[in-house]
Amino acid sequence: MARLGTGIGWRPEIADAVERMPGIDWVEVVAETTCPGHLPDSLRRLLDRGVTVVPHGVSLGLGGADRPDTGRLAALAERAEALGSPLVTEHIAFVRAGGPLTTTARLEAGHLLPVPRTRDALDVLCENVRIAQDALPVPLAVENIAALLAWPGEEMTEGQFLYDLADRTGVRLLIDVANLHTNHVNRGEDPAKALAELPLEAIAYVHVAGGFERDGVWHDSHAHPVPRPVLDILADLASRVSPPGVLLERDENFPEPGELERELDAIREAISVAGEVSPQEPGGRADVPAAGDATRQRLGLAQAALLSALVAGTPAPEGFDRVRLGVQARSLAAKRADVVAKVAPELPEILGTGYRPAFLAYAQGHPMRAGYRQDALDFAEHVLLGGRPAEGRSRRDLRRWWLDRSGPAPRSRSRLARVGRSLTGR
Repeated sequence: MARLGTGIGWRPEIADAVERMPGIDWVEVVAETTCPGHLPDSLRRLLDRGVTVVPHGVSLGLGGADRPDTGRLAALAERAEALGSPLVTEHIAFVRAGGPLTTTARLEAGHLLPVPRTRDALDVLCENVRIAQDALPVPLAVENIAALLAWPGEEMTEGQFLYDLADRTGVRLLIDVANLHTNHVNRGEDPAKALAELPLEAIAYVHVAGGFERDGVWHDSHAHPVPRPVLDILADLASRVSPPGVLLERDENFPEPGELERELDAIREAISVAGEVSPQEPGGRADVPAAGDATRQRLGLAQAALLSALVAGTPAPEGFDRVRLGVQARSLAAKRADVVAKVAPELPEILGTGYRPAFLAYAQGHPMRAGYRQDALDFAEHVLLGGRPAEGRSRRDLRRWWLDRSGPAPRSRSRLARVGRSLTGR
């Protein structure tokens, strides 16, 4: 594995600052928001300078019960080739559940959710990783995620689960030390124990990020400074193996460039103080048996029940902490509100301070069904059908926005009639 060095997550809001930052060896981009045929000028200039760019996927759902979607895999491969990337990365998570496999409604989380650390889930994950590896033109690395809740009846620790995954598939690992800290606070898991159990030779690179604690729960926000405990976990990892790359993630609430540069300096210091440890070569890929349909269905039913409780208000599955489920459900709704506001910034402009409470109320009984852009349309339609906003200009603006984006073909005559009556006031 080629050494990447020190990097930062490239985001449009800090593009100019990233170009000027000293000592940036590489950057990571969110795969789903990167269009290969229309790369931003800033990203092109970085590529022209020889800066490595790695696409980081968030929607593949390798930990889900279904096999990976071929279209999403093709899109990820296209981005890797367009960027000349040495590898691509994704998450050990599920992001959707239900559908034909379970004969239940298809649900979207809009967020990364943890897979159970069980033999069934590992069998499915290993096969899904193998399918992804075969479809991608470059090596794949997968990331451990942060979690607010734990599955009942887990059979392995995080370190054991990751070790077996890497051993069976030969996949590289993207270790997020901030997520290890999150799981320490939220689930009582020892980061040092997880690091001791990891196949360190499989590490492709490391993520470092900030968060905040509220009411005993750590939220992996990527919008706050990197705290000392996360740097300590990074130093512990670096004392065991020299990571090929380390990257600072920041997704919003961006500080001045100087503060980001100081965080990068703190990351470099944490690694240098730990000393240099030579990395080892990872092992090869073993044959991965196919996960049977019964195994996938068991996992799918469990994931659908959990996701339904989180986004559709159904009863909590047995064995889960109901308080933590509530925290996770509110977190998912808040994330939906934030992302919809970015995808459709006109909505908070039109609705003003009423946008967020209206969206959070809407989210309680309306799961996301087809991505954030459709979510924005569905929300606007819901507001209009409910007779809001009452004020004339805001209502006209929202009506015009919905009509401009809802397309010429209605989903059904009955729905079109209801919306039409709402829009015309008849």
